[in-house]
Amino acid sequence: MKAVSLIRKPAALALVLALAGCGGLLKSEYETPRTQSPAAWRHGDGADAPANALAAGGAWWRNFNDPVLDGLVDGALARNNDLAAAAIRVRRAQLQAGLAQDQLIPQLSGTGNVTRARNLRGEREITRTNSAELSIGYEVDLWGKLSRQLDAAEWEALASEQDRQSSALTLVGTTATLYWQTAFINQRIASSLESIAYARKTQELVRAQYAAGGASALEVAEAEQTVASQQAAHALLVQQRVEYVNALAILFDGPPDRTMADPQRLPQYPLPQAREGVPAELLGRRPDLRAAELRLRESLSNIDGARASFYPTLNLTGALGSSSPTLSNVLQNPVGTLTGALTLPFLQFNRLNLNLKVSRADFDERVVSFRQAVYQAMADVENALSNRTQLRLQAEQLDASLKAAREAERLYEVRYRAGSVSLRFWLDAQEKRRTAEIARDENALNRLINQVKVYQALGGDDAVLAMNGSVDTNGR
Repeated sequence: MKAVSLIRKPAALALVLALAGCGGLLKSEYETPRTQSPAAWRHGDGADAPANALAAGGAWWRNFNDPVLDGLVDGALARNNDLAAAAIRVRRAQLQAGLAQDQLIPQLSGTGNVTRARNLRGEREITRTNSAELSIGYEVDLWGKLSRQLDAAEWEALASEQDRQSSALTLVGTTATLYWQTAFINQRIASSLESIAYARKTQELVRAQYAAGGASALEVAEAEQTVASQQAAHALLVQQRVEYVNALAILFDGPPDRTMADPQRLPQYPLPQAREGVPAELLGRRPDLRAAELRLRESLSNIDGARASFYPTLNLTGALGSSSPTLSNVLQNPVGTLTGALTLPFLQFNRLNLNLKVSRADFDERVVSFRQAVYQAMADVENALSNRTQLRLQAEQLDASLKAAREAERLYEVRYRAGSVSLRFWLDAQEKRRTAEIARDENALNRLINQVKVYQALGGDDAVLAMNGSVDTNGR
């Protein structure tokens, strides 16, 4: 690069200073990448929550009206390490934006020196020199390069805040899911203990019949196998409970040796109705999409900054200093200097051009990724809404299946005691009843988790409307 002194060319200096307001000419206008969106959700039910039914502060998890869940989520948001790390990243990005802003203001510096010199020949006279200087340097942002760098840093800081909000949204979903999974597994454990006790009573009945000659050795073995398999399944459930409890505990900045919540059964409350809105609103609702668009703006600012790097830069330096043999007189004869230097970076055209192409490629990549993220977000919503409907229909069929399984078990028990069928028919009926109970409970769990996924896919929601149906884990 070539530096040209302007201090003796007032006209040229005045011309360059007049160009200081031309930085906006190199600022590109941002346009949101075009995406296609339907007019309405394909699998939505079209029943948005009313505006007067709002959870305070947009805390959509409160729509479930579960005080235990509210306490867990509030605690996780306050103490979770992953969320704390996201907040630190936001603060770091804000500080980096502050550094970029600092480049737009004059930079002050000061120096002070005391020199003592001795002549090594002759009389070896000692010479003392004291000096002090205060200088100020300023890069005139002629073409807006520094302003575009500041813009990019500020867009990144805003995107980091959206990342934090996205992390919080994920954390709320994880907390709620683990809370309900713990309740589900406790419910399964209780049912498992009941099944084991029931299997043992059946085993005792068969043994008594065998002793009386009314049952075969095969039937005794089948009853014993049923008890053993139930006990083995119970051990697996206990291990799953340990894993769920530990996973929930470490969300609260602590070791996995605490029980944050231990619900014994899945809650039975109406599922809230999320405000679906329309697909076109999704960009403004999901923090991950907002972050992606903010980084698009950052990339565009980087392109403008790379374009501005082709143009000359002007650095102004002023200094006020003085020197004296005695320290007390060092400020008596100050000397002022003013320097202007014009740098011509376009002499390194190839490097600057490559940097510009890299910035444009980065922007193009983010445009493509942004469009894909928007479409993926739409798919997330459609999948969650469709699953909500299918789980509701499935719940109706599972209730009917469980009712039939219980009746079949009762009839087979009557027949077995009457000697009409073998033990195997009764044991099979017991297993089908247990399977039907598990399927019904899993459906109740999945409906709760799916409702959270609906909220997450929509970017969170602040409205609640009780649906006509509710999650019932007792088959009522």
